[in-house]
Amino acid sequence: MDYLEISLSGSELRPISNLGLAHIGDAVYELMVRTYLVCSGKGTNHGLHKAAVARVSAKAQAKAAELIMTSLDQEEKDVFRRGRNTHVHAVPHGATPGQYHAATGLETLFGYLYLKGSHQRLNELFELIMEGENAS
Repeated sequence: MDYLEISLSGSELRPISNLGLAHIGDAVYELMVRTYLVCSGKGTNHGLHKAAVARVSAKAQAKAAELIMTSLDQEEKDVFRRGRNTHVHAVPHGATPGQYHAATGLETLFGYLYLKGSHQRLNELFELIMEGENAS
């Protein structure tokens, strides 16, 4: 199996838990953010770290979710909702429960799309997020 070019079928994705999808989605989203920052010329290690942390926090991911919500198709909305509604035991400091749930929904969606092999769609959604961030 090629774990960088993975493409699971619907029947292979279905049994993966919401938190499992969010777990991989968190890593995918962070990798995309880090790649974006490096390619955008953020040079120092401290600058890269600070910029990445600011974009992958629950608060920032909740805002990112808002930016793409109207662009999601029904399947993507269902996956997002499934992740958002997952019961979590703790909310990180600096985030509201609503922000944390929205961030979990975004991570679940990104994990789902990654494991499905929908890299083009991931890039489209990520571009919308970056455009939205740069506009504000």
